[in-house]
Amino acid sequence: MSLFKKIFSSEKKETLDKGLEKSKSSFFGKLSKAVAGKSKVDDEVLDNLEEILVSSDVGVNTTLKVIERIEERVSKDKYLGTEELNVILREEIAGLLSETNLGEETDFIIPQDKKPYVIMVVGVNGVGKTTTIGKLAYQFKKQGLKVVLGAADTFRAAAIDQLQVWADRVDVPLVKQSMGSDPASVAFDTLESAVTQNADVVIIDTAGRLHNKVNLMNELTKVKRVMQKVVDDTPNDVLLVLDGSTGQNAFEQAKQFTAATEVTSLAVTKLDGTAKGGVVIGISDQFKIPVKYIGVGEGIEDLQVFNKFEFVDSFFK
Repeated sequence: MSLFKKIFSSEKKETLDKGLEKSKSSFFGKLSKAVAGKSKVDDEVLDNLEEILVSSDVGVNTTLKVIERIEERVSKDKYLGTEELNVILREEIAGLLSETNLGEETDFIIPQDKKPYVIMVVGVNGVGKTTTIGKLAYQFKKQGLKVVLGAADTFRAAAIDQLQVWADRVDVPLVKQSMGSDPASVAFDTLESAVTQNADVVIIDTAGRLHNKVNLMNELTKVKRVMQKVVDDTPNDVLLVLDGSTGQNAFEQAKQFTAATEVTSLAVTKLDGTAKGGVVIGISDQFKIPVKYIGVGEGIEDLQVFNKFEFVDSFFK
């Protein structure tokens, strides 16, 4: 199918294939049981497929759309063999995700007309927020961009320390204050420092507390307002980090955070350690917010730009 032309380098594609191995083997294990002894795609196979997609964390709404598309194929082609099912699935899910032009990037890029380009990172503790920031900083620096980090998650001392470890590892400056400091003050200092250094990219970590949505909303609004005193129209991107291994819980967190603040992009992490990789398909379809990055391994190079065609190709390979 023309959708699946080669986009990634073979090395990057290999990392993606490997990162989705658990999700893929779990999915196809269930699928082969569902079609055992069946020669064609009938109502029973479709019912089983629906159950498999939902249990693979694709999500109910997205699953229903996929099943509807396959039913249309079945009624149009009159006969579809079960051996063709994974090819059809691959085509129909790629087709569904193609209905928006999101998820088509192939590299880490930022708009050239924004300097500094400011990314505010949000997400609950434990989802891989700090790691994602460190790996993003590495990718941007590798492109020759000047990066400054800001430790505005002042709620936990560990968050500041972890970010310092990444800043040292990637060799980029980190602006920080002591634990318990005002996050907006840290954000302000970070932007001032970035402007002075003529930085290209600023990545600001924020506290990951969801227990009181109103407090979170107020804090993030204040951080944004204070940043705009230094650079107009910032942040340019509010990146929500979600832990892919939590499956449907990632959906819930996305709902909670999008209700608390304006989220403009998503990163889904820890896909290599879980069989719940289908959650990326559901999130890409359900939220009108682009999945920009996916974490498919622990290595510094294992944060990838999310490309829906490469993802679906690896998942249904």
